[in-house]
Amino acid sequence: MASPGSRLRRPPLVKALEAAGAIGGGRVEVLSGPPVYRAVVRSSGRPLEYTVAVAPSGRTVRAYSDDNGTLHRGYVGYPIIAVMMLAGLLPRDEGVEKALAGVNWYELNRKHRNYSKALEEVLTGLPPGLRTRAMTLARRVLEALDKLEVIYDPALARGEG
Repeated sequence: MASPGSRLRRPPLVKALEAAGAIGGGRVEVLSGPPVYRAVVRSSGRPLEYTVAVAPSGRTVRAYSDDNGTLHRGYVGYPIIAVMMLAGLLPRDEGVEKALAGVNWYELNRKHRNYSKALEEVLTGLPPGLRTRAMTLARRVLEALDKLEVIYDPALARGEG
């Protein structure tokens, strides 16, 4: 569970592609920014919206999202990743975003209950060249995240900071 001021952990690889799919599917609405990027991210498979705020300052990024990965598992959830991508803090690939736009990540994750298997199913459905690009993007996103200190800051949700 994320506690205020704690560093969020590295997410599973699949979360980078889930973020790309959210962007490609038009499910990320940036409401303001900079200096604080505020957004609403809609779930792929159910009528649920996540509130997201990202405040970059050098290598440190204060962030908030009310998604399960961030709140309950303490890693950088896909809604935060998506907003960081749109803010230019993480790499993007528009071709991959478009290819993943229609993926129902919620159902895949529910079906497999294993992120690796969900990722395998998604990649299997892509043409080989795009499969390689998707994996390259996911690795690049995680490598970029490793160079940043993403701090959980619920005060951002209240409009503070």
